[in-house]
Parts: sequence; structure tokens; C-alpha cells
Amino acid sequence: MIGLLKSFVPDVDRRLKNLRAVCGLPACRNTQLMRHISGARSGICVGSVWYCCVDCFTVAALASLEKLCSRQVVEIPRYPRMSLGLFLLSKGYLTAKQLRAATVQSQCLDEGIEETLVKLGMVTEKQLAAARSAQWGYPVLAPEHAGQKVEADIPKTILNACMAVPLHYSDAAKRILVGFAARVEHRFLESIEEITRCRVESCFITPTYFEEQMARLATPRDYEEVVVDNPGLPDQMASTVGRIAGQVAASEAIFGLCRNLVLVRLAGKRGKTDIVFRMRCNVAVEIGEHSGIFSDAIAV
Repeated sequence: MIGLLKSFVPDVDRRLKNLRAVCGLPACRNTQLMRHISGARSGICVGSVWYCCVDCFTVAALASLEKLCSRQVVEIPRYPRMSLGLFLLSKGYLTAKQLRAATVQSQCLDEGIEETLVKLGMVTEKQLAAARSAQWGYPVLAPEHAGQKVEADIPKTILNACMAVPLHYSDAAKRILVGFAARVEHRFLESIEEITRCRVESCFITPTYFEEQMARLATPRDYEEVVVDNPGLPDQMASTVGRIAGQVAASEAIFGLCRNLVLVRLAGKRGKTDIVFRMRCNVAVEIGEHSGIFSDAIAV
């Protein structure tokens, strides 16, 4: 019988395959028939796992959010072999006396040595960008990429937190060029590659150019960023995710983490929405102690 249906009615064959799909939620109580009645949603995929409806996805999202919230990310800064001050000295951008004076002032004002050097007029932002380039092994922004308007579906909340901005974005070539104004954050790069499925390349830019490029950054019409400053516990976060998943008629979801920001990307028939949850440290500790999950140490 199934063979005859395959031969004469291809659409029925596709529906029969869908009927055999298994919901990723073990506790799912929806029958195979009810999943595919007229007007029903096609379900939501998280990686290779498929959930038959928004309700099942919301329950499963709770486990993913609990895991992300309990990951107390300990950022282990990477220290280049040559310090910024030594590089500036080697290039003759400032003298040893100027460096000592700037170091003392930066410690008194509790600010970065780079900020102090620029305030005192000892070095320029371009010279600092060149110094960071030598430290980290990434190039400085090439002239041909300067001043270009970019359209990108990347949360501006995360971009501002990491002082990073897209300089070139090609969805067709699956490539993004990102400029950093302070340091290259590898967890940020991993998160962007996860949600965009593009290869991300890095370079350094000046803080002034960062501000200018952020002002030029545009977003697609079908894209929205939702920032939740007081997300509550994971069950409340999962409820928010489920509600927005229904609004966009989501068919795919991606979960990510960058610093204290938990990111959930929902893509569906009505567009794409990034939900950014700002996590409080005490919430992460509370969830981590309860679940017994150890902290993650990430070099940046």
C-alpha cells in the first residue's frame, strides 16, 4: 500500500515520513496524527534534534538554559609575549620616562595604560592599534574596508560588550570580518560562528572607528533583537523563549553564551529574533551549586 502511495502521490510519501519523525522530548504526549493535522506547525529543530511543537521545545529549552546559566565562565586573559609598553618603546612612539609617568597615572586613576597614554597625547589610537596587532598577531584594518556600511544580524548588545563590530559580512560567501577595538575575544568568535554559520576573521581597529562603524551598522528588516535585563531563573527564561518562538513561528533555534550574556536565536516564517539574557553572577552561582556543574575556564 505504501509503495502505491509513493508511486502515485509523492506528497503523501513526504507526510508519511513526517509521521515517523520522533519528537526530541521523551515526555512528549502528542500523537503522531495530531502533529500533522491541517494548520499545525512543522516543529522546531535545535541542532539535529527535532521538537514537534512549541510546548515540547519550551520544556527542552529549560534544560539548555539551565546548563548555560550554570556555566560560571572564568575568563583567563591571554598575555602576549611583548607588553604594549615595550612595543611602543621599540617603535620609538614614546620614551621610557613617558611610559613610567603614564603607568603611575593609570594606576592612580585605576584605568588602562592605553587610555592614559591617549589622554596624555603620548600616542595616537592608530599607534595603539598597531601595537595590539603586533601583540596578538592579527592585522590592522585595511584601508579598503574603511567606511563601509554593513548589514548584519548580530546582536548589538554583544558587539558593544566585546567592543567588536562587523566590517564586512557576506552571507553568500559565509564570511564575516570583525574589527576589535581592545582585544580579540575567542569566546565571542565561537558564538558568532555558531549563530551565523559563517567563518569569522579578525582585525584591529581604533576605538573611534569602532564607534563610527557601530553607527553605520544596519540590521535586516526581518531581524529583531530582544534584550532581557532581568531574566529571572531558567524556567522564566524558557517561558520567554517559548512565547517568542510562537510569535516568529520558529522552525530552528540556536543557544549560545558570551561573557554573562545568554543568547537564543530563533528563526522562522515570520523572521529571525535574537534573545539576549543579561545574567547576574549570583544567579549563575545559585544554579551551578544546585546542579553541581563545574565552571568553564576559557582563554580570551
